[in-house]
Amino acid sequence: MTPATDARFMALALSLGRRGMGRVWPNPAVGCVIVKDGLIVGRGWTADGGRPHAETRALAQAGAAAAGATAYVTLEPCAHHGKTPPCAQALIDAKVARVVIAVGDPDTRVAGRGIGMLQDAGITVDSGVCRANAERDHAGFFLRLTENRPHVTLKLAGTLDGRIATATGESQWITGPEARRAVHMLRARHDAVMVGAGTARADDPSLTVRGLGIARQPVRVIVSRAMKIPSTSQLAQTADEVPVWLCHGKEADAADWIAKGAVSLPCATASGQVDPRAAMVALAEKGITRVFCEGGGMLAASLLNAGLVDQLVVFSAGAAIGAEGTPMLAAMGIDRLAGAPRFALDSVRPIGNDICHIWTRA
Repeated sequence: MTPATDARFMALALSLGRRGMGRVWPNPAVGCVIVKDGLIVGRGWTADGGRPHAETRALAQAGAAAAGATAYVTLEPCAHHGKTPPCAQALIDAKVARVVIAVGDPDTRVAGRGIGMLQDAGITVDSGVCRANAERDHAGFFLRLTENRPHVTLKLAGTLDGRIATATGESQWITGPEARRAVHMLRARHDAVMVGAGTARADDPSLTVRGLGIARQPVRVIVSRAMKIPSTSQLAQTADEVPVWLCHGKEADAADWIAKGAVSLPCATASGQVDPRAAMVALAEKGITRVFCEGGGMLAASLLNAGLVDQLVVFSAGAAIGAEGTPMLAAMGIDRLAGAPRFALDSVRPIGNDICHIWTRA
């Protein structure tokens, strides 16, 4: 196999793995392609809920054709016995000749052991193919292991002058239907969708994925120090159908919400609001690897100030409201440019009559 061929098959494995994003937590969304004599004989991705793993599914499809083949895997195959046997052993048992790995697994139960098992069995192992793309795809899984927090994407949507509502509070709809559909697609690729108390009260959102034919829904998270949100809201009334988790202050009364099926996650507070890092730790400890935050301004500002935003997705509409409108972000207390969070531009594209620009933490 040439480097170009390896890159082509690994790119396919990565695209397969992305099918599991938002659906496999706390497991990583892995993809696997098995190739023999230049032909794909098996392919798989981590199944909903995290099992079976990508390698297991690809090997099952390949059957006897896996013997002597090359397996392309987006993450180092697991080497430990958990709810399923190790994938490294499954590849050995299938008698593959070569395994190409995009990136190693920092999980202390794996971390080089998967590669070692394969090499000890006489299998050729090459790693680092499409590493940067794999690190991006597995960022949430890695962050949960290394920093005890999920990957955070912050979505902002507003006018050209950065406003999300008029002075009277009117906000529906600043962006067009194409942008709103894109938001639903983003929700579907994350384990959890998060909003602050202000947004929960003002918009009474459902935070579900709609219009895409997707049954598996992300966890809906509300961050609220005092939990002064009516239990008659859509989120509370549907908590027994689609999970609702509450990151709230330890003194807050969430009994009405809990009675309706919501999960309580008491968190430390700081400066009169839920400590954003404590909230992220609470979510990570429950298995969440990828969070999609939809505001509002206070929560967005607190996440930015805490250095917890890994990606910004900004939708800009071709309209202007003026200074009396509600800004995208609440006050951040920044008096010097050197203290402003900085992001690197990743992409810009039109969506309907709006512009979507994506930024990653610099």
